[in-house]
This record gives sequence, structure tokens and C-alpha cells, in this order.
Amino acid sequence: MRFIEAGSVRLALREQGDPADPTLLLIHGYPDTHRVWDEVADLLAADFHVVRYDVRGAGASSTPRDAGGYALGRLVDDLAEVLDAIGKDTVHLVGHDWGSIQGWEAARRFPERLASFTSLGGPGLDQGSHFMRNAAKREVAGQAVRSWYMAAFQAPGAGELAWRTVAPRTLARTMRLSEGIEPRDGHPADTLVQDGTNGLNLYRANMFAGRDLVPEPYVDVPLQLIEARKDIFVSPKLLASLHRWVPRMWHRTIPAGHWAQRSHPATVARMIAEFARHVEHGAEPSRELRRARVAEGRKAFDQRLVVVTGAGSGIGRATARAFAAHGAEVVCADLDLDAARRAAEDIGRLYGTAHARQVDVSDTGAMERFASAVQDDLGTPDIVVNNAGIAVTGPFLDHELTDWERTIGVNLWGVVHGCRLFARQMVERGEGGHIVNIASLAAFVPSRVLPAYSTSKAAVKMLSDCLRAELAGRGIGVSVICPGFVSTPIAGNATYRGGDRALTEQALQRRGYAPERVAAHILRAVHRNTAVVPVNAEGRIGYALSRLSPGLLRGLARIADSDLGRLAGKD
Repeated sequence: MRFIEAGSVRLALREQGDPADPTLLLIHGYPDTHRVWDEVADLLAADFHVVRYDVRGAGASSTPRDAGGYALGRLVDDLAEVLDAIGKDTVHLVGHDWGSIQGWEAARRFPERLASFTSLGGPGLDQGSHFMRNAAKREVAGQAVRSWYMAAFQAPGAGELAWRTVAPRTLARTMRLSEGIEPRDGHPADTLVQDGTNGLNLYRANMFAGRDLVPEPYVDVPLQLIEARKDIFVSPKLLASLHRWVPRMWHRTIPAGHWAQRSHPATVARMIAEFARHVEHGAEPSRELRRARVAEGRKAFDQRLVVVTGAGSGIGRATARAFAAHGAEVVCADLDLDAARRAAEDIGRLYGTAHARQVDVSDTGAMERFASAVQDDLGTPDIVVNNAGIAVTGPFLDHELTDWERTIGVNLWGVVHGCRLFARQMVERGEGGHIVNIASLAAFVPSRVLPAYSTSKAAVKMLSDCLRAELAGRGIGVSVICPGFVSTPIAGNATYRGGDRALTEQALQRRGYAPERVAAHILRAVHRNTAVVPVNAEGRIGYALSRLSPGLLRGLARIADSDLGRLAGKD
């Protein structure tokens, strides 16, 4: 720690790491001090020269004499004084909350001194003002509700009273309950009450203060926007509006709240380091950073890595092609390697990059090797579609034990393996993802001729519901797709313990519901993060009846024709 003079105040400055390395300058927000960055700074100091300081009126820095000393221009002048004090012509700037507001203004005023800017938690004042003046009324109202405290802080004495009474306890409780952050030495700081009281002037000097709005507040600096999806203070619509002001922008998301650097320090540090290295040295960006690049005309799933099991035919093949058509790189996995290769080659000719892999989804070891190989060779998948499945038809008493073992092994254990292995990769990466599990109408409609198949698919649906609840906080969506009768090769590949194979295959073809239509539902489910998707007429009707009158479905199962193919043919 050392102190530097910045106009009428003294700023407490801390440096870590080798000054010969590229410099990262981390600026904190309100009501924090530089100590909010402790975990992130420690992770970065091995490869970067990390500089932090307490902004005026916070922590160990001195306090301006009046509210005018907190004007944004003064804050940015302090930032320039810090750059001079550390003797750096350019730095990689990182700002959080009010530190981010200062960063936007600095990037506009002296872009030549910033190699890059990473904004965590907010826009600049000018960019935010343009949004509040020009966005749709509903979007403006949504942000206004999140920003209620800005108006409250204008009332003389109200904010000061809050910081002397309930605000410190409320802050600690909010951090603990909404973000899982426990207080630790340095955060919240011992000076919290004074910092919070002083910092009220940030709002009084800059909000509703009649600032001249910059007509076109463009920022000509490589800018990485890290959107904390659970930040209660900033709306996604406001952050999305920033794209228009930044020609070179990368927009990344993290499943975290306002203090992401405390709750997810490893992910935040990795994002900062990766972006700085890319700008500083031209380092090859990761798939995640390439995907984050904001550009016109990008496809919906551009730069996404998608894994599809059972991709050699039917719904799996159609799904792999659909994702590829929308910009994704696809891994086509199937027990039949030749079929996987044909699917991948077709995608390569028509759309882009695809990879063929052979795997038996029911084999624990094989799936573990497959998941590791995907991560090692291509990276962590963004989307995984657990589609591989088989069917056995006929009455329960005609099923052999091996029929149950094979059906449960592929239809349920295959999904369990895919969810377990790839969800863990997504969690460790810390940038979210999506898992799609293919179930069936049979998951909620009982049948006399599909006991093993229906049992496995019902388990897949319940597994998906459980996983969705568990992984939501990690930013990972889970969808279960429940098609009715679809014209795929599954009937031809089924094991028959009763019923007529030819009749069943013929009935499914007559149904005429193409797997490409199921694939469209899958892409829509990922885009919208939909929990349960019943597909086609019988799927939707069956799902509705299972919720409204399950007894009726049980009764229909007792009287239904025991020949699945004949039943399907009557649709």
C-alpha cells in the first residue's frame, strides 16, 4: 500500500505482481473498497501487474470537502492520476458498479490510455441516460424499479440515517441470502458505515444533477461486458442496449449476482485474464470468448458446441443438422460409427463443422472417456442433447430381464451419464449451458405394450425436473422433450415381444410427423429455456390429460388395443 495525491484528496493504492507484466487496474463500486477484489486479484497476480485503489471517500482514501468533489469528472481525473503514479502508458481497466461507470467515462475521454476495458455490473451514465430516454416504456419502468435507491438517496438525511441503523445488516443479509457470500476480512470493510454515508454523494452529485448528455457516447476501446444474470440492480435490457455504442464489444454472462467477483472469483478472474491476453498478445480466443463477440448477422447458435447422442438417425440426426444450420459446431455421437460419420459429413457439406464419435451411452466407462475427449479436444459443450434411445414392445410378462436391462441402460442410464458428466463440466466452466433430455409421450401416458420404455422415459422426465431445479442457480437450463408418434427408424430397430413390426413401422410412417419438426421444438426450448415440451397433437393432449385427469389415462390404457402399431395407425 502507498498513497498518492489526486487534487484535494489522497488515494490509497495497492499493487501486486510483477510491474513488468501487463497491468490490470481494478476499480471497485459502492459501498465497497479495493478489498472487494481480493480473491480475483490474488488469482491474477501470478501473470499480471494488478493495481487497485480506494476511490475518494472510501476505505483508506481521504474524503472530499463537499458533494461536488464526487462528480464523475473528478473521479475520472483520479483514475488518470493513478495511471501516472504507476508509470503506465496503457492498462487493462476493470470496473465494477461505480467503478464501471468511471471506466465508461475514462474510455470515452482518454481511450489511448486503455488497452481494454472490462465492465462488470453496469453502463456509463451517458449510455444509461440514452436508454432511459429512448427505450420502450416497459423496459424503462423495469430498470427504474431496480434503481429505486437512486431517488431515495436524494432525500437529505434519509440515506445517512439508514447507514447508521439498518443498512449494514441489510447489506450483509442480502449478500448471504441472495448470493451465498459470507462476510470476510476486508469485505464488507470496517469503514462500511462511513463509506456508505460518503458514497451517497456519488448519487447526489451525478444523478438528476442536470449533466449535459453526450449525444453519441461511443467508446472506441475493446470492451468486455460481463453480465451478472442475477444482478438485482441492472436489467438485461439496459445491458443489451450498450451494444450500439461499442464497435469492438464482447458480451459474456455469468450466473451470479451483483458481487460476482466475490461469489465466482475464479470465473471472473479467468474472463478478465483471457480478454486481456487476447487484446495484449493476440492470443487465440477460447470458444467462449469467440462466442461473446458482438457482431451483426450472427446466427442464433454461432460458436456454440453441441453434443447430440443418437445422432446417426431420426431425431438425433435432425437435431444435429438443425443446430449446425444455426451456426453451431456439433458432435454427432452414436453407437453406429458409420451412421455418425454420415451425419457429420452431411453437416460438413451443408453447414459447417461436425465431428463423429462412437459411444455406447449405457457404458459408464465409455461415456466418461467420451466426455473427457470432447472437453480435451473441443472444449466444454454449451448444449448437450441426450437423445439415444431404444424400444421394446409387448406385455410386461413377455419382457425378458435383458429387455429391461438394455432399455434402462440406454434410455435412463445414458441420460444420467450425459447429464452427470457434461453438467459437471458446465458448472466448472462457470458460464452456464443447457441440457436437453429426450423423453416421450410415454413418460406420462401409461401403455400395456411399452412397460420398460415408458418406465425409462418417465424416469427421464423426473430426472430432468430435478436437475432443472438444482442447476438453475448455475445458469444451466434443463429441458425435457416429450414427442408423440414420430416417423423415425425406432420402430424398425425395436425388439418385439408382441405386436407386428411391419404394421408398427407402417403406422409411424403414415403418422407423417418428421423428426425435423421435433428438432425445431428442441432449438426453441433451448432458446427459451422451456422446462417441458410436449410435441405434436398426441403429445400435447396426453400431457394435458396427465395433469387434468390421470385416472382417465389409466382407464384408456386398460382398454387400449394391445398392438401399438394398430393404435398408432388409427391416429
